[in-house]
Amino acid sequence: MTKTGSKGGNLRDKLDGNELDLSLSDLNEVPVKELAALPKATILDLSCNKLTTLPADFCGLTHLVKLDLSKNKLRQLPVDFGRLVNLQHLDLLNNRLVTLPVSFAQLKSLKWLDLKDNPLDPVLAKVAGDCLDEKQCKQCANKVLQHMKAVQVDQERERQRRLEIDREAEKKWEAKQRAKEAQERELRKREKAEEKERRRKEYDALKAAKREQEKKPKKETNQAPKSKSGSRPRKPPPRKHTRSWAVLKLLLLLLLCAAGGLVACRVTELQQQPLCTSVNTIYDNAVRGLRSHDILRWVLQTDSQQ
Repeated sequence: MTKTGSKGGNLRDKLDGNELDLSLSDLNEVPVKELAALPKATILDLSCNKLTTLPADFCGLTHLVKLDLSKNKLRQLPVDFGRLVNLQHLDLLNNRLVTLPVSFAQLKSLKWLDLKDNPLDPVLAKVAGDCLDEKQCKQCANKVLQHMKAVQVDQERERQRRLEIDREAEKKWEAKQRAKEAQERELRKREKAEEKERRRKEYDALKAAKREQEKKPKKETNQAPKSKSGSRPRKPPPRKHTRSWAVLKLLLLLLLCAAGGLVACRVTELQQQPLCTSVNTIYDNAVRGLRSHDILRWVLQTDSQQ
């Protein structure tokens, strides 16, 4: 027989056939490493300690048949406590438990249970009842297992209901997304068609304008432009040199008349008339004045010689 343990405690081994009895005391936490070295332990006494929690690895002691956790400070059991499927005797007297994990319903081999002196939930406390003798403790185990199975079913049903709600919400969201995507596709399709129609109209308008521009010169050559009132086009205004030519002709006519009058006054018998006398006097004075210039004198001499 060998003994090992932590300070202030002891580990007592009792081998009876295939049974291994471990008793630990004065512990603040479960020595999981030491217990892991004895995975086939069937009886474990952890009563009268200061345990507040059990580590998750504790649920690996699946060979446990009898477990005493009485007179500790446990507030809750591990979530996977139901893995101890071979457990038949469980003492949880005088702890601080309010509820049990749902996995507790998996302890199908449990035949004895003590939950006295725990601040249990009123519903669970009523189901558990008293455990004052062997019969009551067996009834407690049976009723609590049935209750936890019902809780497990209810939770599973609730979980399924929530999953169904989530699935329905997801389906609605997906349907909404599909409708939104279809609407966006339809909108893009309509915008694309409108843009195509707009470009086609612009192209047709440019083509029509080009045809009109090509036809315009032909119309101008074939017919003269009409005025706004529809009357014949007005004649262009007379040119300036036409008016000057008329004035020049008038001056030449006057000169011819003056020359004719002068000739009549000097050659004909009218030279004795008072008017012709004045004209001849003006003519003689003008000739004398012009003879003062050499060129005019030469011209007049040539004229007189002729």
